[in-house]
Amino acid sequence: MSKEQVLRMLRGSEDYVSGESISETLGITRAAVWKAVDALRREGYDVESRKSRGYRLVAAPDRLGETELRACLGNTKRVGSALLCFDCIDSTNACLKRLASEGAADGTVAVADEQTGGRGRRGRSFQSPAGKGVYLSVLLRPPVEPNRLLPLTGFVAAAVCDAVERVAGVRPQIKWTNDLVLGGKKLCGILTELSVEGESGALQYVVTGIGVNVAHTREDFAGELENVATSLAIETGRSVSRAALAAAMIEELDRMYDALLTGGTQRYLDAYRRDCLTIGREVQLLWQDTREQVRAVGVDDALGLEVIRADGSHDVIRTGEVSVRGLYGYIE
Repeated sequence: MSKEQVLRMLRGSEDYVSGESISETLGITRAAVWKAVDALRREGYDVESRKSRGYRLVAAPDRLGETELRACLGNTKRVGSALLCFDCIDSTNACLKRLASEGAADGTVAVADEQTGGRGRRGRSFQSPAGKGVYLSVLLRPPVEPNRLLPLTGFVAAAVCDAVERVAGVRPQIKWTNDLVLGGKKLCGILTELSVEGESGALQYVVTGIGVNVAHTREDFAGELENVATSLAIETGRSVSRAALAAAMIEELDRMYDALLTGGTQRYLDAYRRDCLTIGREVQLLWQDTREQVRAVGVDDALGLEVIRADGSHDVIRTGEVSVRGLYGYIE
């Protein structure tokens, strides 16, 4: 743990930090400080040392290892209590579903640098190349009825918007129900999966997965994705620390989960309604093989999409997808 603590101290200072100060603050020996710095250097951290001045962090690798995440991560109540970091995995959602069946704890988080089998809604693939995004899932075991989780994906979307704004200085909008949009293109997708006991209908667990495009270039989205996807690097014109973003996501998801358990989710409902770009626009409902033009006028307390049909009737949509005119190349 001293390695992560030393890294946190170095990250928190723009100047040199003396070995003596690190030793006294962390309650470890000077030899342990040197070993921690040496370990960081072997992991790719550029740590400069000066006699009589101490150590200074010059540069850090853009990686999603536990060392970097723990150095960025503050205290949380539940989410992130167990943190699993992978260089490459099939899917962080699939990983946590496997672990959930083995008794993994509430709040367990899986983060991957690369996914080989990332999925979106309705079985679609989600591109998850190495070194480009944050691919993060969290396992939750809330003691609630499954129907209380209808708005969960939307609350997760609002929490991730909070994290992106904190770290990157821009706030995405939300396309109903589970896309984060920046510059008119998809920045992030969210997939929530529940397991319910067959006989009793009781909730066993819920896994929600988030994939955020961070360091992708325009070339990464050439072809069919050119008008569909974007990244924080493209939209802000600067690099964004993936570790800092992942840590902020864990912290904001922890706050959201605490609000869910204590009944304090109104701020997330308000944020979703404020950020939802679908509201007030003409949209196309997509359900199985049918398409229908409607006008989206709001979302209810369970984040169902309130629409007005062509005949003037009102309805609430809870399943299916919508295409929003002007987004993702949809102009019809």
